[in-house]
Amino acid sequence: MRIYLPLCALIAGFLATLTACSTTSDADAKKGSAVTNSPAEAQAAVPSDPTLGITGTIRKHDGFTSKFVVARNVHVWLPPSYASQPRRKYPVLYANDGQNQFDPKESFLGVDWALDETMTRLIAERKVREAIVVAVWNTPKRAQEYVPARALLSAVGTPHERAVRETTGDLDANLDKEDWRLSDAYLKFLVTELKPFIDKEYRTRPGRDDTFIIGSSAGAMISLYAISEYPATFGGAACVSTHLPLADGILVEYFKDKLPDPATHKIYFDFGTETLDKNYEPYQLQMDAAMEKRGYRGGVNWVTRKFQGDEHSERAWRKRVHVPLEFLLGEPAKSK
Repeated sequence: MRIYLPLCALIAGFLATLTACSTTSDADAKKGSAVTNSPAEAQAAVPSDPTLGITGTIRKHDGFTSKFVVARNVHVWLPPSYASQPRRKYPVLYANDGQNQFDPKESFLGVDWALDETMTRLIAERKVREAIVVAVWNTPKRAQEYVPARALLSAVGTPHERAVRETTGDLDANLDKEDWRLSDAYLKFLVTELKPFIDKEYRTRPGRDDTFIIGSSAGAMISLYAISEYPATFGGAACVSTHLPLADGILVEYFKDKLPDPATHKIYFDFGTETLDKNYEPYQLQMDAAMEKRGYRGGVNWVTRKFQGDEHSERAWRKRVHVPLEFLLGEPAKSK
């Protein structure tokens, strides 16, 4: 079923988030002492400093290079017991739009998700397992890297093609050219370059059941794309304020046949009711129907939450990020 909403307004609002949330320049991404990705050149751990809005220990790998995408910063938050329990291994959560996760001084409009503070609190309350959080910064190519290319290409020859072509046109891209199709390259970077580095440099539990990904808006789209394209790598995805209205709902049409096995995966969705989020519910209901048809069970391996009054912003996501964290990391597991 197609849903007719003011698509121009939807696209305009979403395009604003795509560009505004990209706060890292190519030059900034190449700064730092870890341009070669060498552990020895990684910046020293940054201790907790309340004046910077950082809680816990963060290690910085700035200017992390890739064969597939442009260099970017990668910041790694370590759980409280990491230094004191040298034999313990930890699950890993990969967070898109990484500059918005830990430090308000680095975040969009000076508001971060406070993943460091929230994880610290939830761990102390025994509501989540201790986990490593890998914050992967975005770049000026955020739109090209986060919008699932195969979903848009799947619209060719369907009733969605016109809306998709209009959307790519608004992104100053051509549906028929490859230069904008960076989402698959970004996932290759995550799975074949960054994850092996993280698993080698840190004491991780590298299996699918202990590897998760989270993001909001376009970051939510690439998170859903990641778990669908690499189901052997990611066991869970948290999709916060997913921009499902993109190109008249092409994402719902695409993912309904691509969702990973519910026997081995878990997926979280949510949305607010204000600003850009106010248009999401009809499309989310379609996605929920696709989840049910695939065999996902609400409250077991799938959750969709509606947050009345929440807007499309880091401030709103910060307020409720504990919900997806508890869903992904809430089941205790025996440490090795």
